[in-house]
Amino acid sequence: MSDITDLATLAAKTDTTFILALFVDLTGKPCAKLVPIEAVEELQADGVGFAGYAAGALGQAPKDPDVVAIPDAASFTPVPFVREGLAIVHCDPHVEGEPWPYAPRVILRSMLRKAAQRDLSVCVGAEVEYFLVRKDERGRVVTADPGDDAARPCYDARGVTRMYEHLAAVSRGMNELGWGNYANDHEDANGQFEQNFAYADALTTADRVITARYLISMIAEQRGMTATFMPKPFADRTGSGLHLHLSLWNGSTPLFPAGESVDDAGGLGLSDLAYEFIGGVLEHAGALQAVLAPSVNSYKRTGAVSTNSGASWAPRVPTYGGNDRTHYVRVPDAQRIELRGGDGAANPYLAVAAAIGAGLDGIERHTDPGTPGGDNGADRAPLPLTLLHAVEALEADPVVSGTLDAAGGGVATYFGGLKREEFFAWHSQVTSWEIDHYLTAF
Repeated sequence: MSDITDLATLAAKTDTTFILALFVDLTGKPCAKLVPIEAVEELQADGVGFAGYAAGALGQAPKDPDVVAIPDAASFTPVPFVREGLAIVHCDPHVEGEPWPYAPRVILRSMLRKAAQRDLSVCVGAEVEYFLVRKDERGRVVTADPGDDAARPCYDARGVTRMYEHLAAVSRGMNELGWGNYANDHEDANGQFEQNFAYADALTTADRVITARYLISMIAEQRGMTATFMPKPFADRTGSGLHLHLSLWNGSTPLFPAGESVDDAGGLGLSDLAYEFIGGVLEHAGALQAVLAPSVNSYKRTGAVSTNSGASWAPRVPTYGGNDRTHYVRVPDAQRIELRGGDGAANPYLAVAAAIGAGLDGIERHTDPGTPGGDNGADRAPLPLTLLHAVEALEADPVVSGTLDAAGGGVATYFGGLKREEFFAWHSQVTSWEIDHYLTAF
C-alpha cells in the first residue's frame, strides 16, 4: 500500500490517465466509475456518486440517496498491463457523509477496529483458485486449453507451460504492484489454476483478492478466454476455493506461535490464544459457511462425493489438524492457520470479517477446540449441506451475524431475514442459466 495520500501525486508518478474508483457490493460484484485524471482532485475531495440500488446488493431502495465512494489513496493500484494509463483505487462507500454499514469494506474496517481494541492486528493470506474456460462451437463451456485433459493434471508442467503467457502476465502484474507473487500452478482440475502472493494486513489482502480477480479476468479476456471463480463449474471436477491464512499480531510480535513456557497440549506449536481462536472458528463453522460459501453452487463443491482426481479438497466436518488438507482448519505451521471452507463466490471482506469475529469470540470465551485430528469432529454437526441450511445457521448465530452487523447496518438481516427473498432470488438458480451467470459473477 502506498504511503502517499494524495491521488494526484500518485497518478503523476505512475503516468495514470484514468482511475477506476472501485468498491464491491455484498455479493462481491466490483462496481466502479472511470474517472479521468483531470477530475482527480474532485475524486479525492468529494468521492464519486452511485445509485446504490442500481449498483447491486447494498441495502438500498431506488428512493435512497446516492452512495458516494470515498477513495482510500493507500490502495492506489496502477494497472497499465490491463490498459495503458489505468489505475484502481479501492473506496469506502458513504451515504450522506457517513460510512455505509452495508458496504463490505466498511464492515471489515469495523471488525478490525474491534480487534485493535484488544491490541490485536490481523494478517491474512489468500489462495485464489480459478478456471480458464471458453465456449466451443456449440456454445458449451469447455476448458480453454484443449490439451488439458490429463486424468491427474495437478502441477502438470506441460499444462502450466501451455498457459505460460497468461500466467506470466498475471505474475508480472502482481510483482510490479509489489504483491510478492511466489508461485503459479496448475490446480487439481483440468483448466484450474492458482497464483499466490504474499500475505499482508487483512484489509490490504481483501483489496488484493478483489484486484486479483479483476486482473486475472481482464488478462484472460485479452487472450480470448474467460476466467471464472465459480465454486463448481464442472460436476466431475474439483471446485475452486478461497483459502484464507490468518494470524494475530501485537505490533510486530506474532501471537500464534507457542512461547517457551507454554504447555502446547495440541502438539502443533501454537499458543493458547491460537487454540482459542481455532475453537471459535470451529464452533461457528455452520454460520461461517453462509459467508464463506454464499451461493447455491458452493454446496455442489462441498457436497461432492467424488471427482476425476479422487478428492474434492473441500471439508465436510469442522475439524482441525496439522499439515492435513482434509480439515476445515489446517495448521501448516505455528505462524498461521488456514481456513479451508471458503470458495470463489466468497466476498473477501465479509469472509475475513466473519472469520475474525468467530475467532475473537473463541478467545473471549477461552474456547477449547479439542484434540487435533479427524476424530475431534465426531461430536460436531457436519457443515451445512445447502445454502438454505447455512443461512439458517447464520440466523441462529448471534456472533457471526453480529460480525456482519459490526458497522451497525443490519447486514445479517439483509442476508437472512427481512430481505431473505431478495437474497435467494440472486443465489437460487439451478438451471443451465447458472453456469453462464456464475462464470462472470465473481
